[in-house]
Amino acid sequence: MKNVIITGGTGMVGSLVLRTCLERDDVEKITLIGRKKTGTQHPKVEEIVHHDFLDFSGIVDHFRNQDVCFYCIGAYTGSVSREVFSEITVLYTNAFAETIRLYNDNTSFCLLSGRGADLSGQSKIMFAREKGKAEKLLIGLSFAQLYLFRPGYIYPVSPRKEPNLGYHVVRLLYKPVLSRLLPKFGVTSEQLAKAMVKIGLDGGKQMVYENSAIRDIL
Repeated sequence: MKNVIITGGTGMVGSLVLRTCLERDDVEKITLIGRKKTGTQHPKVEEIVHHDFLDFSGIVDHFRNQDVCFYCIGAYTGSVSREVFSEITVLYTNAFAETIRLYNDNTSFCLLSGRGADLSGQSKIMFAREKGKAEKLLIGLSFAQLYLFRPGYIYPVSPRKEPNLGYHVVRLLYKPVLSRLLPKFGVTSEQLAKAMVKIGLDGGKQMVYENSAIRDIL
């Protein structure tokens, strides 16, 4: 039986990671840490609302004895300033991961990253550069197991308000056209969540899972 900690549980992928973990018989406890409640009511779930994702010193007891971490916080490019995108993508991830690592020696850490993440941190594309910086910081923390998931386009299985016109158009075209003509273009949010949970709980053979590898897991 395993203890799982999830952040980003109100998001498109994090909410499905939570649901998938609840369906697993080998998950004993789920700790949710986020800036707002998911509203989940379940005997396995303990939910903590925490607003400062640069400082977790006041809630460290909730980070102890965690077997698997699913880190699903992210921001859409263009939805926030460059400074805020960097803070959310790199600094939030680092602060959360450092706290997990400080109080656990055997945690498997699963990061929702993105296709094109550049570990050199030199890419001219902000998304790739900042995602790569976050990945490199995690590698430096020497987790027992580290899994980096780099999906392409993530097709939402549930209705939602798209962040911009581009996402709206791609969503309309994904199932009837793009998923058939370009099978490596993306994954559904459900495919991604189930793949993350399977690898996180059952273990994986590699550290980096690109879009094609994610699709092949299930």
